Amino acid sequence: MTHAAPASIFPAAGKIALKRTPRQRESRLRLAGADAARLVLPLALLAIWQGACSFGFISPRTLESPVAVVGALVELTLSGVLWESLVASFKRASAGFLVGGGLGLVLGIVAGLWRTGERAYDALLQMLRMVPFLAVIPLFVIWFGVDEEPKVLLIALACIFPVYLNTFSGVRNVDPKIIEAATVFGMSRVAIATEIVAPLALPSIMVGVRYAMGVALLSLVAAEQVNATSGIGYLALNPRASLRTDIILGVVLLYSVLGLAVDFLIRTAQSRLLPWHRSVLEKAR
Repeated sequence: MTHAAPASIFPAAGKIALKRTPRQRESRLRLAGADAARLVLPLALLAIWQGACSFGFISPRTLESPVAVVGALVELTLSGVLWESLVASFKRASAGFLVGGGLGLVLGIVAGLWRTGERAYDALLQMLRMVPFLAVIPLFVIWFGVDEEPKVLLIALACIFPVYLNTFSGVRNVDPKIIEAATVFGMSRVAIATEIVAPLALPSIMVGVRYAMGVALLSLVAAEQVNATSGIGYLALNPRASLRTDIILGVVLLYSVLGLAVDFLIRTAQSRLLPWHRSVLEKAR
């Protein structure tokens, strides 16, 4: 006969778990400083760029200064064009990432767990991965028209492969002895996939997600060439007729900032989902 442990043995366990030790706070501050140090080189390059333009080493016809680029972005913001373009691009990128990333995740888990799945479609995906992205744009226009569908599907196509490859690698690197032990204890294949394999493969999956979100932003430029009237990709291409290099550079700079912001969000989510992985990285630093 078993007896429940007295409650006094584990006093206020939840409260204790929520408290941070001085060492943990110091580690978080150190990591925050390391993240801030990543901005030193980009800010230094901006300062050099501005100095070269201010002292006449670079002609405005060749390259506008950062001050002029920021002025163009402020102009677009006040007119409402920039916000409208960001919203349109965010919707397309999010929809494409969810479709492509979700499909890549499922295909990666299935192919990683079962040889049948790998034999069925891995070769086809490897062939499609090598097809130039811009080459399929005319086909997508013929097949899906010129509305939102080809734009979203182009982004989805670009997002499938990073998630698939990293998920497949993460699943295959799970220790097979753990899976054998789970099978001996009578766990179903679905339970093994969701409760054992997926958590152990999560670090590799997060790498694929991080890369796929960056690819989604990059593919916007190509996707928004398809009869687009809004979006940051369209905004980067449209001003060429009027030679507004400040707007073009502003959109390029905006892409860079968005990429950094997306990467920061993924890194933050990864540190929340994988606290043990974060501790390993802290020791490495």
